[in-house]
Amino acid sequence: QVHLVESGGGLVQPGGSLRLSCEASGFTFSSYAMRWYRQAPGKERELVASIASAGSINYADSVKGRFTISRDNAKNTVYLQMNTLKPDDTAVYYCNANRAGSYRTYDYWGQGTQVTVSS
Repeated sequence: QVHLVESGGGLVQPGGSLRLSCEASGFTFSSYAMRWYRQAPGKERELVASIASAGSINYADSVKGRFTISRDNAKNTVYLQMNTLKPDDTAVYYCNANRAGSYRTYDYWGQGTQVTVSS
């Protein structure tokens, strides 16, 4: 059974930092692209950062230079280090695992973790 469990969210002041973790189980973690999405109230879910199975990384323009995505295949875990947080970063952050198979796409989601940036 596939599980993606996010942790590390919380309340932080503007300019502060948080580190999100997503621990995966039930699939071959190293073969999957791992992504962090976020969804703020009243807004669509947006892709924040991604790291491919081979290691290539991409970021949304809004977080470039402030967020860092990384993965530890030995621990089946992907991280999102978030620095210089802004109120606009307030959202539920979701972990996603994705792999294109021969006949279908495998796509798994975590339950989300709340990040609130406020003074």
